Amino acid sequence: MRAILGALRKEGLSKKLVELEVKPAEVGQIEKIHSQTYIDSLKRFCEAGGGYLDGDTPVCSRSYEVALLAAGGVIGAVRAVAKGDIDNAFCAVRPPGHHAERDRGMGFCLFNNVAIAARCLQEEGLAKIAIFDWDVHHGNGTQWAFYDDPTVFYASVHQYPFYPGTGAASDTGEGAGKGYTLNVPMPGWCGDEEYLSVIDETILPAIRKFEPDFFLISAGFDAHQADPIGGMRVTTEGFAQMTSKVKTFAEKSCKGRLVSTLEGGYDLDKLAESVVAHVSVLLGDK
Repeated sequence: MRAILGALRKEGLSKKLVELEVKPAEVGQIEKIHSQTYIDSLKRFCEAGGGYLDGDTPVCSRSYEVALLAAGGVIGAVRAVAKGDIDNAFCAVRPPGHHAERDRGMGFCLFNNVAIAARCLQEEGLAKIAIFDWDVHHGNGTQWAFYDDPTVFYASVHQYPFYPGTGAASDTGEGAGKGYTLNVPMPGWCGDEEYLSVIDETILPAIRKFEPDFFLISAGFDAHQADPIGGMRVTTEGFAQMTSKVKTFAEKSCKGRLVSTLEGGYDLDKLAESVVAHVSVLLGDK
């Protein structure tokens, strides 16, 4: 967060942005995706001082409070875009969300920010929501949240095989949601050319057929070539081009209604640089 906000200020972008006031999500909003049992247990666990939910998901005494703020920040952003108060938004929030499942947090994630925001958008009357996840890891939590739901189209491009082990191309949804999940697993070392090709030839054509009312991006930047956790070769310019393609699509397909939210990214310098490029495109800068 410090790296990202510092880079936005250094590049002069902060002056061009509208900073939204963040309010914590209500428990009822979290319950649209997560079980009451999990929410209560996470709250108690944090109040007791915290610990590890799993091998790589530590929490402290304030993690429940901050997770509510992260989810609330994304809810506030999508509502502001839906109302036309702002053109689009990037949500610089922590903790991330796309690994969080109904009954558990995992992979650094506590509440599934994007999934919760999608349900809140539907309450605002925007029935069909598209979610494009370009984090280097598959968003298992987001996929399972909507796996049988034809009103939310979930598309993911991710390194495979890789954590968390989900996201096979054969996973396309079930029941009424069959065909509304699109996974594009990619081998390691793929870069700009492969990602841009997948977006042009597979991801956006499928979402175009879905005809979404709103477009959400799970914007992980850990597919960057400098990232110490991922194994991909996307450049900062590649992320800018990916953003441009999605923004242009949203302008044509859903009145420009576009919100992205931060997922992964673990080389701080390149994460900040990539977010600057991403936000610059959202602002309309070259």
